[in-house]
Amino acid sequence: MLSRALISAALVLNACTVGAFPAYGSLAGLTREQLDAVVPTLNYQTPQNPPGPLKDTSAKLVNDAAHPWKQQAPGDIRGPCPGLNTLASHGWLPRNGIATPTQIIDAVQEGFNMENTIAILVTYAAFLVDGNVITNLLSIGGKTSFTGPNPPAPAIVGGLDTHAVFEGDASMTRGDFFFGDNHDFNETLFDQFVDFSNRFGAGNYNLTVAGELRAQRIQQSIATNPTFSFVSPRFFTAFAESTFPINFFVDGRRNDGQLDMTTARGFFQNSRMPDGFFRHNGTVGADGIDQVFLAHPIAPGGNVNGVNTYTPDPTSADFNTFCLLYTNFVNQTIKGLYPNPTGVLRQALNINLNFLFQGVGDSGCTQVFPYGKN
Repeated sequence: MLSRALISAALVLNACTVGAFPAYGSLAGLTREQLDAVVPTLNYQTPQNPPGPLKDTSAKLVNDAAHPWKQQAPGDIRGPCPGLNTLASHGWLPRNGIATPTQIIDAVQEGFNMENTIAILVTYAAFLVDGNVITNLLSIGGKTSFTGPNPPAPAIVGGLDTHAVFEGDASMTRGDFFFGDNHDFNETLFDQFVDFSNRFGAGNYNLTVAGELRAQRIQQSIATNPTFSFVSPRFFTAFAESTFPINFFVDGRRNDGQLDMTTARGFFQNSRMPDGFFRHNGTVGADGIDQVFLAHPIAPGGNVNGVNTYTPDPTSADFNTFCLLYTNFVNQTIKGLYPNPTGVLRQALNINLNFLFQGVGDSGCTQVFPYGKN
C-alpha cells in the first residue's frame, strides 16, 4: 500500500498538471513533498543577467504616448508597492502584474531612474522570496492558493505581499499583516500621511515629514499589533520606503523633494502618474534614508509578549552592519525557506543568489554560498 505522503504528492502533481499551481507562484517554504510534486510541472527558464545602468539618466517624460495609464483589467494583479503598481498600470511592466526580474529592473530604471545596484538588490531580494525561480516570474501582488489534498496541500504561494520580507509592518499607506489586509490602499493611513504633511511639510511630503511619519507608524504598530516585527530586512525597507515617494514620485523637472498630496494620492491609491510626468533627473535610490532614521533612531526589534513590549533584537542587522543584512538574508531567510534544494531548483537559486550579490555593490561584503558554488 502506498504511503500517505506518496499519495499526497501524486495528487498534488495531478492538481498542478491542470494548472492549479500558478507559474508565478513562489516555491519558498513549500515542503519537500510539495516541491517534488510541483517543480517537475514547471517550465524551467534560464535566468537572464540583470540589466546594466542606463546610458541616459536625464529627466524625461515617462507618462508618454507609449505608456498611458489604463484601468486595471479583471485578473490584473496589484500589491503593496505603489511604485510597481504604477509602472504596471502605465505599461512599463506587464499590465497583468506578472514580470521577470529583468523586466522589473528595466522598469524601475526607465520609469523612475532608480540606481542600478539598488534596483538589482531590491529586485532579487524580493524575487528569491516571493517569486518562482524555476519559471523566472514574480507577481507584484498578493498571495494565491493552490488546492490539493492535506497533507501536503493546500498551500499559499506568495507574491510581493508575503509578510516580513519585502512587505512588512508599519507601512505608510497599508495596514499591518496582523489586521488582515497588508496590500490594499488604506484611506485612514493616507489621511494620516496628509495630516503629517500639513503639520511638518506645509502641505507637502518631504524628508522632514518622512522622519516624523516613520516614527509615528512604528509607535502605532508597537501599541496595536502584538506581533509587530521590525527586524532586518524590514528594518531597512521601512526606512527606504519612506524616501521613495520623494525620490520617485516628484516630477524630475523640479527635483525639489516636495511631493504634493494630489500627486501622492495618484500614485498610492490609483497607481497613476500625473499627466506629463517626468522621471527623476539622474539616478537615485534611498537617498535621504539617514535623515529619516536619525530623526527618531530606533534599534531593530519587535513586540515579544503582546502590544507595547518592543524589545531590541541584537541578532538583527542595522545601519552599521549592512553586510550582516546580506549574510543573514542569504543564510537565514533564503536557507530557511529552501533548506535542501536539489537539481534544477538548486541551480536556479545559485544563479539568482549570484545576481543578488551584484546588488551588494562596493560594500566590501563577502559573498556566501549556502548551496555551494556550483
